[in-house]
Amino acid sequence: MPDPQRPRVLLVDDEEAITSTLGPYLERAGFEVVVAADGEEALARHAESRPDIVVSDVLMPGLDGRGLVRRLRQSETWTPVVLLTQVDEASERAAALDEGADDYLGKPFLPSELVSRIRAVLRRTIGGRPLSAANLLLSDSLELDRSGRRTRVDGRTVDLTPKAVALLDYLMAHPDEVHTREHLLSALWGFEFAVTTRAVDHRVAELRRVLGDDAQRPRWIETVPGAGYRFCGRVVQR
Repeated sequence: MPDPQRPRVLLVDDEEAITSTLGPYLERAGFEVVVAADGEEALARHAESRPDIVVSDVLMPGLDGRGLVRRLRQSETWTPVVLLTQVDEASERAAALDEGADDYLGKPFLPSELVSRIRAVLRRTIGGRPLSAANLLLSDSLELDRSGRRTRVDGRTVDLTPKAVALLDYLMAHPDEVHTREHLLSALWGFEFAVTTRAVDHRVAELRRVLGDDAQRPRWIETVPGAGYRFCGRVVQR
């Protein structure tokens, strides 16, 4: 049985140089670590060790990180997954989030940032199916159909740009977490598509305008001064 005081991390990467340094760091941070070299080995280790969370590289020979997420979700296994990839692979990030990954972290990253992401994901996914695997997310009168990419407020469909829908999707699937503009750029845009964090601000402004959300008294998207943005509404799934 995993020690509840030491959550078990399944670390998946085909580069031994990464697992040999990152694994001990995670252990010093209070996690128990199981290592796998590719997606197929990860599935076997997952069945054996029952990890609390999976941290996997995306680009690996054989079964890659996206394939690993797909296989887990197809078997209705909801262990949260954080994927690691190059910051300029925006299409890879979007596709994997759609397929059920819980979060993304672009390489290179600080190990301390990964620890923070792991702890944040664990806080919101303890017990049951995570929000990132749901087809429909609800917050009061706001409804996001993730598979159909449709948004409704008070039962009325509203028009949003694709980037605004992607941002809303990410924020609702990660409620009550503060996201820096830089992290949102990395997770949803890719730095090659946006050279300024104002791109995030513009899409937040669009969301507030279309959804009728007041920045001074937000129902859903809160600005955290000096930090970034947070989805402050309660989110449930169907």
